[in-house]
Amino acid sequence: MTVPRALRVTLLVVAWFNLASAVAGMIGLTVGGGMGLPVEWLDGTPFATYFWPGVILGVVVGGMQALAVIAQYRRYALAWGLQAAAGLVMMIWIFVELAMLLVWSPLHGIYFATGLLQTVLAVLALGAWPRPFLSRTPAVRIGRRP
Repeated sequence: MTVPRALRVTLLVVAWFNLASAVAGMIGLTVGGGMGLPVEWLDGTPFATYFWPGVILGVVVGGMQALAVIAQYRRYALAWGLQAAAGLVMMIWIFVELAMLLVWSPLHGIYFATGLLQTVLAVLALGAWPRPFLSRTPAVRIGRRP
C-alpha cells in the first residue's frame, strides 16, 4: 500500500515537532531548573524536583518520537505503527501529567492535540481509510433463512 506524500510529510512534521518539544522540555526540566515551574505543583507526586520528570519526558516521549522518525526515514514497515504508538505515548504523558499535577496549561491542549493528530494520521497510513470513503456495507438479515 502506498501512503500519500502529504500524509507522510505531515506525520514527519508532527513527529519532529513532538521530538523537539520533548527534548527542549527535558533540557528545561533537568538542567534548566524546572523552567520556572513552581515546585509546589509536585506536592503529592513521587517527585521532589522536576529532574526525573524531565528525564522521563526526554527518554520515553522523545525516545518514542525519535524511533518513529528514524523508522519512517529508513522506510521500515513498522514506521506507521511506531508513529501511532508515539502519538499514544504523547497523549498518555499529558493525561498522567494532568492527573499528577492537577494544573492545566494551554500547552497540555496543544501537545494532546499533536499526539492525537499523529495517532490518527498513522492509523490512516496503516490503511484504515475506507475506499470509497462513504461506501456502505451490504445489509445483513438476521433470523430468516432464504
